Amino acid sequence: MKSKFSQGVATTLTNLVVTSAVVVGFMTLFWMTPRPRSDRSIPPAIESYNESLPQPLAMTGGDPHIRALMRTISASESNVRRPYSVLYGGQYLENLSRHPDRCIRIVAGPNTGNCTTAAGRYQFLTTTWHEQARRYHPQRTAMRLWHEYSFEAEYQDAVVYAWLKDSRVWGEDIPALLEQGKLDRVLRMLSGTWTSLGYGIETNSMSQYLPTIYQEVLQEELRSAS
Repeated sequence: MKSKFSQGVATTLTNLVVTSAVVVGFMTLFWMTPRPRSDRSIPPAIESYNESLPQPLAMTGGDPHIRALMRTISASESNVRRPYSVLYGGQYLENLSRHPDRCIRIVAGPNTGNCTTAAGRYQFLTTTWHEQARRYHPQRTAMRLWHEYSFEAEYQDAVVYAWLKDSRVWGEDIPALLEQGKLDRVLRMLSGTWTSLGYGIETNSMSQYLPTIYQEVLQEELRSAS
């Protein structure tokens, strides 16, 4: 016959074993449950993919494949309700008469501690915006080196659209690649410019969904064009 002390010890050990088994079970279930990729670089205000597609473009017309690509890029770069006005970190601009050129401290990812001037639907840095606006902005001028180009929504679209269509810049015909179904090749090519497309240094929680998003918005764009 066991003593009360022995019975107490046995009960305690049994409880510990049961509790440990429950904890291990929960931890195993947690780690085995599929989840979006960890996000080390996404700005705090960026929203997760919740089955809603990226908003339509402000510009009208153009190649449906490029339009779908632009919406796909913005799905990982500016997945918010007002993408054309958003700054890195989630604040919004009220004045789009020019690029804001605000340097905001980066709080996550490989560039933590630096600052970025990324703004708008395509998160243009100030220098990139001026460089590309000089080439593709509908109101561009050759008379001034640092012209303050309008940053309104339709101009953000127009600059990116013309940039993506310029095969001299990329060394590839992006519209042709998209028509051939080579989206992965295009996203890989563009990842040096937009680093959240799945092949760059700032993959985020949206990156894995981009091929699916592209196919869905492409169908929308093709229907609108027909």
